[in-house]
Amino acid sequence: MSNDPTAPVPAPVSVPDSPFRPEPGDRDLAPQFVLPLVVRIERAAPPARTDALETAARAVLVMLGDARSTGDGEWARAMRDWQDARIRKVVRRARGAEWRRAEALPGITVTGKGAEVRVFPPVPLDGWPKDLARLQVSGTDLDDPEPPADADPAVPVLWMNPDLDMSAGKAMAQAGHGAQLAWWELSDGERSAWREAGFPLSVRTADPARWGGLTTGGLPVVRDAGFTEIAPGSCTVVADHPALRR
Repeated sequence: MSNDPTAPVPAPVSVPDSPFRPEPGDRDLAPQFVLPLVVRIERAAPPARTDALETAARAVLVMLGDARSTGDGEWARAMRDWQDARIRKVVRRARGAEWRRAEALPGITVTGKGAEVRVFPPVPLDGWPKDLARLQVSGTDLDDPEPPADADPAVPVLWMNPDLDMSAGKAMAQAGHGAQLAWWELSDGERSAWREAGFPLSVRTADPARWGGLTTGGLPVVRDAGFTEIAPGSCTVVADHPALRR
């Protein structure tokens, strides 16, 4: 999996100090938090890559939309502090007893076709719970046994850059960034409708011939700061939600 402490940025940035801007800003002076995600990878039955990416993206949305994350909820302060600074997500992997210990910590487990991802409320960069801090970040990748089906245009699609080679963990974090950017752009009613439907979405690699148009079409775009795996400023994901299409 991959530690993804990068700051993805939508283009263009419409606020003076976005948590996704690549340049240093006031948000860098604030205490820094990270959203932990743990994917279950058993040796005998690892999840398919696309399933893991989609489940990670939905896990981020479930956390953003949970009542405990807003208002006076028990996770609301941590969520506000996280979103007031740089937006960081770290994906770790677990199996067996490691997974059972992770499940015992406060969080939400989201399941896909076969993937299981548990998302936890944000923690300080240097304040990880012991049972999460000991989990591995790198060393495992995932594959799709069969090519995924074509995406349904009626469902939100997170389009991955066809020219970038990212580990599964890096791609899971980037898919989560894309889902979060889409969530931020939606109205309250559009968010509610998506949440009530169970956050349906697809993650697909874009056709190279379409990628340029996707990145310039007014949809939310994740740009990576380039601390791990890829070059700074790389466009990694376009969040293509039907409500955001122009």
